[in-house]
Amino acid sequence: MRTALRRMALLAAAVFSGLPVARAQSWPTQQVKIIVPLSAGSVTDILSRALSDRLQRVWQQPVIVENRPGIAGTASVAKGATDGHTVLMTSNGHAVLGVMNKNLSFDPLADFTGVTQIASVPFILIAAPSFEVKTLADLIAAAKAQPGKLNFASPGLGTSAHILSELFKHSAGIDVTMVPYKGAPDAHTGILRGDAQMFFSAVNIGIEYIAAGKVRPIAIAARERHAKLPDLPTIAEAGVPGFSYDAWFGLLAPSGMPRASIERIARDVAAVVAEPEVKASFDKQGLIAAVIGPERFDRTLREDTKRYGGLFRELGLGQK
Repeated sequence: MRTALRRMALLAAAVFSGLPVARAQSWPTQQVKIIVPLSAGSVTDILSRALSDRLQRVWQQPVIVENRPGIAGTASVAKGATDGHTVLMTSNGHAVLGVMNKNLSFDPLADFTGVTQIASVPFILIAAPSFEVKTLADLIAAAKAQPGKLNFASPGLGTSAHILSELFKHSAGIDVTMVPYKGAPDAHTGILRGDAQMFFSAVNIGIEYIAAGKVRPIAIAARERHAKLPDLPTIAEAGVPGFSYDAWFGLLAPSGMPRASIERIARDVAAVVAEPEVKASFDKQGLIAAVIGPERFDRTLREDTKRYGGLFRELGLGQK
């Protein structure tokens, strides 16, 4: 009798103190879906699959990565269940959704909450084999000599690489035609065929094309040179002073997801990323672990929405 009363008292104390009880403690109770709003082979997809197996072991529930390219994938999470079993793996491309798409069925900020940033990925400016430039100065000079005539490949409108491309064009003062592809694999194919002359390739993908001699590396869009490409200058070093770009990738949840579930996911993802095998995998692919928690990630999303959304409006890139 005393034991039962004590349990009831503890439960009541938890409820009135606002502490999570059995419902939050039992999460997850079913499979967890990671929705990727980009094609297979994108950085977002690769990162999701690198983590899903390990999270599955931690949570003792299936963790499914589902590719739903485009706005439909993001919308499905924004308007989906808030029970904690569906999250969105996205990039800082999320920050310009509201500018690029006039009639969204959701609010990219109000309908989402940050769970955790996971990684940062440097991008390499690469040139097509048929594009006879060797340095950033060569590339900028060629673009200025042929305004609007050269093509810049993009893995899709509003992606991290698209934001970076527009930022670079603006900073370098060049007029280059943006050609959107269905994803990074198709954009690389466009470069190899010579349909586009330049492309910002995520380092974990681009480095393979560079090693095979299929593309020509021009510069890296980061604050510092990359350990795997020590001779490749940064864009700032190569001729655009002060230029840098930080592309993040992380998990968002629909607004209304229980805070306990958000914190559990963030905590478990941080633990998985810290595992030696995962760290080695990140290093091998050129990914930089950059885990931050829900509150700080929310702040990053809002800051980037203001910064990059403002840039896109200034350049007239949003839908009218």
